[in-house]
Amino acid sequence: MGLLSKKATCNTHGQDSSYFLGWEEYEKNPYDEIKNPDGIIQMGLAENQLSFDLIESWLAKNPDAANFKREGQSIFRELALFQDYHGLPSFKKAMADFMSENRGNRVSFNPNKLVLTAGATSANETLMFCLADRGDAFLLPTPYYPGFDRDLKWRTGAEIVPIQCTSANGFRITKSALEEAYEQAQKLNLKVKGVLITNPSNPLGTTTTRTELNHLLDFISRKKIHLISDEIYSGTVFTSPGFISVMEVLKDRKLENTDVFDRVHIVYSLSKDLGLPGFRVGVIYSNDDFVVSAATKMSSFGLISSQTQYLLSTLLSDKNFTKNYLEENQIRLKNRHKKLVSGLEAAGIECLKSNAGLFCWVDMRHLLKSNTFEAEIELWKKIVYEVKLNISPGSSCHCNEPGWFRVCFANMSEETLKVALDRLKGFVDGPSSTRRSQIEHQRLKNLRKMKVSNWVFRLSFHDREPEER
Repeated sequence: MGLLSKKATCNTHGQDSSYFLGWEEYEKNPYDEIKNPDGIIQMGLAENQLSFDLIESWLAKNPDAANFKREGQSIFRELALFQDYHGLPSFKKAMADFMSENRGNRVSFNPNKLVLTAGATSANETLMFCLADRGDAFLLPTPYYPGFDRDLKWRTGAEIVPIQCTSANGFRITKSALEEAYEQAQKLNLKVKGVLITNPSNPLGTTTTRTELNHLLDFISRKKIHLISDEIYSGTVFTSPGFISVMEVLKDRKLENTDVFDRVHIVYSLSKDLGLPGFRVGVIYSNDDFVVSAATKMSSFGLISSQTQYLLSTLLSDKNFTKNYLEENQIRLKNRHKKLVSGLEAAGIECLKSNAGLFCWVDMRHLLKSNTFEAEIELWKKIVYEVKLNISPGSSCHCNEPGWFRVCFANMSEETLKVALDRLKGFVDGPSSTRRSQIEHQRLKNLRKMKVSNWVFRLSFHDREPEER
């Protein structure tokens, strides 16, 4: 150990988060309908497996793309040799066009301002290296994707200061929350370099409103800082309100030729919309030529293979395919989301109203023994080890209210989802019912000691003490 670097031996990767620990438990005992029907069902992984058949059908009809041929002639040797890390021009154009299509063609993207990266993870870290020095901070609205603690901080040395959002307004970003986070950073002697959001939100499954985007642009304008909009779920919006890219708001406000325009950067990936995380395809889009230049140099540490670029440039250039895919994928996500929500409702569990993403933000506060994060982790462990579902507790997403969980729905078959929901309903109706009966019994004993007037007054759930709920 003494011969290793401090980075190799430090414990700041975030791997000890309950978010990753749940994955580890799943990998020890993965559910299989035939081989291991009592195993853990993975509901903590935001993968989109609902539309693979559409891509497989396209591949079957376009064998030249997968066989590395152009007009029937092999280009294997061309792709096998070294390619400049700027990327294949045909792929960058196809990506820029697809990003525009994904946003209803209300905005366009210049391929020369795209930087290719090995997934959104690499894109976000690269932007940190470009925009922040060690010890500088970015503000992130809570709850946020647990992997950001690794992606943004571990190797860069940057810091995260949370923008505290609450369930009182559906976890929306407010002016006051932005100012409070900025002031908190100053109290910690941290230099704020920008704000990073996910739109649509991971883990909320909601699109950022135009009002919120205006607040953010006004805020970074006043503070003279950057805004990163991670838009990797932009094609997963399955119901209204629709997706609004920050680029659209910049255009509508005629900010194209201002310094604010140069301080807005977008991250995108094909991991969620096309369900291709294994292909490791991400991009940075920046209006700042210096950022594009620096990020392009850094991208040599995480390139996308030429074979992958060629295959996907052919697929994304087929506009009939992309149009049909986006429409059908959104229909399938909407139907699967509906099945999850209705199944949870049957178990007496509600969700934050959402319109995008591959997950729901699930409210299990009524199942907690007390209004504490200790009680949340206790409930989470029961769900993982007894119910055998891996879901992500809100505390791993830095939510400041105990009892919320992220539950994914698109990385499994419909049959597996039904098994998961049946298990959860059995848990709520069974052991949890017994537990609630015990709590209610103790509550009634305490109430008998009180005057009748007080007893009647405290029948309201909201008037009870936390331990009585």
